[in-house]
Amino acid sequence: MKPENPILAGIALVAGLLFLSPVLYSIWISFQTSDAYYAGEIAFTLDNYGRAVGQYNFARYLLNSLIVSGMVTLLGISFATMAAYAFARFTFPGNNLLFGATVATLMIPSHISLIPNYLSLAKVGLLDTYAGLILPAISNGFAAFFLRQYIRGIPKALDEAAYMDGAKPLQVLWRIIVPLSRPAIASMALYIFMTEWNSYIWPLVAVGKQDLYTLQVGLARLYRTNPGEGLVDWPLVMAASTITILPVLLGFLLVERHLVRGITMGAVK
Repeated sequence: MKPENPILAGIALVAGLLFLSPVLYSIWISFQTSDAYYAGEIAFTLDNYGRAVGQYNFARYLLNSLIVSGMVTLLGISFATMAAYAFARFTFPGNNLLFGATVATLMIPSHISLIPNYLSLAKVGLLDTYAGLILPAISNGFAAFFLRQYIRGIPKALDEAAYMDGAKPLQVLWRIIVPLSRPAIASMALYIFMTEWNSYIWPLVAVGKQDLYTLQVGLARLYRTNPGEGLVDWPLVMAASTITILPVLLGFLLVERHLVRGITMGAVK
């Protein structure tokens, strides 16, 4: 095995630091006081995180985002996996038409459905509820398309062997398709989670109660916080931003191998 090229390793390190420099800079600012920041001085403190969590209710916003993003991910990946399994393994009237309609949803901007979703949920009284935040986001055409292409690469002989042993379609899905598709499912689960975690427009429209704000809505409202003279308290905002990105970074680290493997194998197949 050839030794690692130190020049390429150095270039990769520099490129990685440049890519992460905005995040590192925001974390650096989050540990400074507002007075020191605007005076160009350095004064470290943890008070910004304490204020964000306690005074500005970011602990509640974090819980709301975890509940909403977690439920959207769980329901979204479940429905996408079942839809992909149906499209990949069964032939029924309108199969190609339904799959084409699913793919066509990828070309429709999400903002077009904003008003219809709002009016529909308002009629059934689901605004200002967790259900109102979750239900419009559980349908994901890209995840269904990606998983369908992945499942088609799994040999049908495995399904047929299971059917010969008396298995039902749902048993085949759970015991054969899901374990073999785990890398792709993990990739799409992370994709759905990140998409919902960063969602801002729909939570802003669908929720008016402060107790149901997600992190993105709460973070946007921090810009109204002034330390005086009409200045934004950037250290406080950066502390809240750091709290916002930590769960996403943790989720990425947990499924990094599955993510790379799923994307690579999906591309090959």
